[in-house]
Amino acid sequence: MKEVSAMTGVTIKALHYYHKIGLLLPCRVTEAGYRLYGKKELERLQQILFYRELDFTLKEIQKALQSESNRITCLERQQKLLCTQRQRTDRLLDTIRKSIRSALKGETMSEQDLFQGFDKQGWEEALKPQSDYLKENYQVDLKTAEIDPEELNEKAAEAKRFMDAMSEALKNQISAADERVQSLVKGHLKFLNDHGTKMDAGQFYRTSQFLSQDQFHHKMMEDQQIGLSYFLLAAVGQHVDNPKNTKE
Repeated sequence: MKEVSAMTGVTIKALHYYHKIGLLLPCRVTEAGYRLYGKKELERLQQILFYRELDFTLKEIQKALQSESNRITCLERQQKLLCTQRQRTDRLLDTIRKSIRSALKGETMSEQDLFQGFDKQGWEEALKPQSDYLKENYQVDLKTAEIDPEELNEKAAEAKRFMDAMSEALKNQISAADERVQSLVKGHLKFLNDHGTKMDAGQFYRTSQFLSQDQFHHKMMEDQQIGLSYFLLAAVGQHVDNPKNTKE
């Protein structure tokens, strides 16, 4: 058992406990009481440690291993979970790097940037000011308890891409009617419709009008770039004026 503990980093006390609860049984216990572990037991311990890295409780690990008797199936599932965890960690590290750069420059990060890669709890905290504002001023409930972190991370990434591109166009004094800006508007509207927010060009304009006039959302855009709220409204207005983009 000492060799297993030294090799894996799992304490002898933990190995005793795993045995006690039936999570990891030794292949044999000697007359002197020493627990011996073979290849099969070490492979099971590896699977246990992978699940521990994923923050599974011991009870959850037992349940997972019971439902996954095939080692390959179990490892493939763990690989998928760990890849998802790594992607989230990469997003969090990117958020930290951006936060450091913004702090050094004395800049204010947008809400989307501040919480890129966060889990459900992180998003609930991020959306709370907006949720409270909308509930108080418009009696609209964002229902943050029903949020899907992965979905919101994807939407936040798209929102950042779109608003950064619009801000850059404004800085470079590109016209709201320019084909490049109109392509951005069209692409963002398509993304919204493809990801559960169904709206036509006219509805998109009314939404943009609300965002540019409402104090809370207007400030968010103006903090990113002065004039951005008006530029967005003008660009979406140009999109609406194109007969091809407006539903009858």
